[in-house]
Amino acid sequence: QVQLVESGGGLVQAGGSLRLSCAASGMIFSINAMGWYRQAPGEQRELVARITSGGSTNYAVSVKGRFTISRDNAKNTVYLQMNSLKPTDTAVYYCNAEGVRTIVDVGGMDYWGKGTLVTVSP
Repeated sequence: QVQLVESGGGLVQAGGSLRLSCAASGMIFSINAMGWYRQAPGEQRELVARITSGGSTNYAVSVKGRFTISRDNAKNTVYLQMNSLKPTDTAVYYCNAEGVRTIVDVGGMDYWGKGTLVTVSP
């Protein structure tokens, strides 16, 4: 009933930029927050950036000042502008939606996208 579709991943050179997009679709009443997580090979999945429906944001220390998260609540879409990319940013990036209320899950439920690969070459 709810799907998150990510786009914008790819291969870039160090210092370059990418913009990720994630759109939530389904019979959605509201979403409390949306964010981006990433997982590098052999590493735990970690929070990259998160934004609430009210616009409050938080970022991982490693990306602060380089990445910017934004959202369009009317479209249930979240974006991640990634600038000054480093090889250490290479990972699969996953879109997350928290507290998604639908006609079935009226109390709220979390959903994950399938992930999009970001590769930054030196």
